[in-house]
Amino acid sequence: MARVAAPQSEPDDVSRADHERPGDRRQRSPRVPARRLSGDARRRRAVARRRSIHARARRRRVEDRDRRLHVDAPQVIAFRLPNPSVLLLSGVLVAAALTWVLPAGQYDRRDDAATGRRVAVPGTYHSVPRAPVGLLAAAVAVPRGFVAAADVIAVIFFVGGAWFIVDRLGTLPAVVGGLVRTFGDRGLYIIPVVSAFFGVMGAVENMQEEIIPLIPVLLVLGRGLGVDAVVVVSMSMGAAMVGSAFGPTNPFQAGIAMKLAQLPLFAAGRLRLAMFVVGTIVWIAWTMRYASRNRAGRPAQSLALQSTLTVPSPGTNTVARGFQPSEPPAADATWHPRHALILAIVVAPIGAYVYGALRLDWGFNELSGAFLIAAIAAGLAGGLSLTATVVTYIEGMREVVSAALMIGIARSISLVLEDGHVIDTILYALASALTAAPKTVAALLMVPSQALIHIPVPSVSGHAMLTVPVFVALGDLLGMSRQVPVLAYQTGAGLMELLTTTNGALMAILLAAGVPYQRWVRFTVGGVLLLAAIGILAIAVVLRFP
Repeated sequence: MARVAAPQSEPDDVSRADHERPGDRRQRSPRVPARRLSGDARRRRAVARRRSIHARARRRRVEDRDRRLHVDAPQVIAFRLPNPSVLLLSGVLVAAALTWVLPAGQYDRRDDAATGRRVAVPGTYHSVPRAPVGLLAAAVAVPRGFVAAADVIAVIFFVGGAWFIVDRLGTLPAVVGGLVRTFGDRGLYIIPVVSAFFGVMGAVENMQEEIIPLIPVLLVLGRGLGVDAVVVVSMSMGAAMVGSAFGPTNPFQAGIAMKLAQLPLFAAGRLRLAMFVVGTIVWIAWTMRYASRNRAGRPAQSLALQSTLTVPSPGTNTVARGFQPSEPPAADATWHPRHALILAIVVAPIGAYVYGALRLDWGFNELSGAFLIAAIAAGLAGGLSLTATVVTYIEGMREVVSAALMIGIARSISLVLEDGHVIDTILYALASALTAAPKTVAALLMVPSQALIHIPVPSVSGHAMLTVPVFVALGDLLGMSRQVPVLAYQTGAGLMELLTTTNGALMAILLAAGVPYQRWVRFTVGGVLLLAAIGILAIAVVLRFP
């Protein structure tokens, strides 16, 4: 006869089976027959049996309902973007396909004395023989992209290796531990400081690729603060790109655009300064809002569900490479004067590069050379032999290979579009559509138009040389201030840097930080819309008060 045990919620001093675990069945004493129980005991057993039967019936009903819902409801398959490398390689194929679909055409080019570059001549668009890019040519464009971006790839290797040495010498844990100990529970206040620094660097020298090798350093800081990798990317790359877009002194973006528009370098300087300050504050507030809601202790709400410094398993959406300490930096990490010397040695090239870029026409090759010297000096100052320093340096370069590859692949996309002569076709189509619109509407539509053009032309300086002369001529035709197309270029192209997959620096940083692209978009899109509203408001001010 089957036995029905009473649930534990109804203890019965007569039937010890009600208190026993399943593993104790062989040790329990025989069940007492009902006829030998008192009236109260029989009633308790009957109640427990009825409750057990009702509970089993409820479970069966729930299981049947869930089974019906599972069968009847449409199957929802979670969408997940592939690995960033696959995403960019797919972009190369899409670009090649566009060369077979879009008509070929181009603008005439002329040498611009103000910028020393070749720029498009408005009103000279004409058709050219089609040059569709085949599969082999698209594949060849990938190594060509590596050659074209060689200086950027080199700086990632040399700077990343230098910071790896700093980490191995224990300087990074000591610095982060000191910050955590100093700020304590107010650690999130470090985020505005870091964001403001990168925002200024973006406004001064268009800092982007230089951030890639710094991501492992910032991940260590983020781990100490208890924030995830989304916050780390936002307070570094995000802030720098906002500064680049709205900064009044960025020579590679606002500077080139104003020269092409034949405007004084610091024209409308107060307006641009206000845009930079307000935009940076908005971005910091957006980052702080996310960080405060998703700090350690509330991981289920985080967009970056994985540990900031954990390498995802094979087959996941990212292959994060970087420094991967097994635990957060300790707040009591030992600080030695030697750490200050090592940190000063490695930070010095950054200051030298800012001065050199502004005054001496330095490029990425000079930055790579400066960090090569700094890395060797830091290793020797930290007590490593020359051989150990070089071995550690190479090991650090190995850690950033994946991020460096993103730069070369992203560059190949624009090469394919240039080979097929379709970039100018896209620009001509957008400019022609704006010509037919009223003045105010055309001015506001310049922002999304510039954003769309930036997808196939992710270089801000190349984008300026291609579009600004054409849009300035369009603005003159419609009777608007030349500040309008320049501001539209800054807002549209600058903010699209935060979203487009053709931006190699963005994809490399997301890869290094272990942040899947779709999670970054979910975090970023709201902030980008707020920043776009600031840019559109500035355009409206110029239209109202030219």
